[in-house]
Amino acid sequence: MKRCKWCNLKNDLYIRYHDDEWCKLNLDDEYLFEMLLLESFQAGLSWECILNKRENFRKAYDGFDINKICLYDDFKINELLNNNGIIRNKLKIEASINNAKVFKKIIDEYGSFCKYLATFTGNMIIYENDKVSNDLSDKISNDLQKRGMTFVGSKIIYSFLQAVGLIYSHDKECYLYRKV
Repeated sequence: MKRCKWCNLKNDLYIRYHDDEWCKLNLDDEYLFEMLLLESFQAGLSWECILNKRENFRKAYDGFDINKICLYDDFKINELLNNNGIIRNKLKIEASINNAKVFKKIIDEYGSFCKYLATFTGNMIIYENDKVSNDLSDKISNDLQKRGMTFVGSKIIYSFLQAVGLIYSHDKECYLYRKV
């Protein structure tokens, strides 16, 4: 069975992510928050690196509980900086807390993060591959940055949109490839 060229076939976790999660539509706010947090840590790193640490992130970040993360203080930041199981970048850790607060404000404003995204997507899925950004990721990135988020550049947002299924990007050779 052929998979996308980026999928490391020697990593079972990566294969399961590719086969069962990537590009599959999941617009649950808890999942959207988890993926946005993880994608923001990817900046400058590989997704495989982040995926391999995902469960460590889940434990360190209280199951990605946005309400708890919004309350993180200097003590918790220091705890995260000393956690060998996650990416220990102070700027990214501080951004994750700030981004959680902005994410929560967006939920308060729109009723859900999914509804916020729909203002950009029109509830449509984009089918394209071999790109790392597009007009949609540019617009969402710009808006999130205006709202105060960091580590949410257009490439990160594009990866996020692929992860949650709003951009469907399986390679033409992949057994999961589809186009509409």
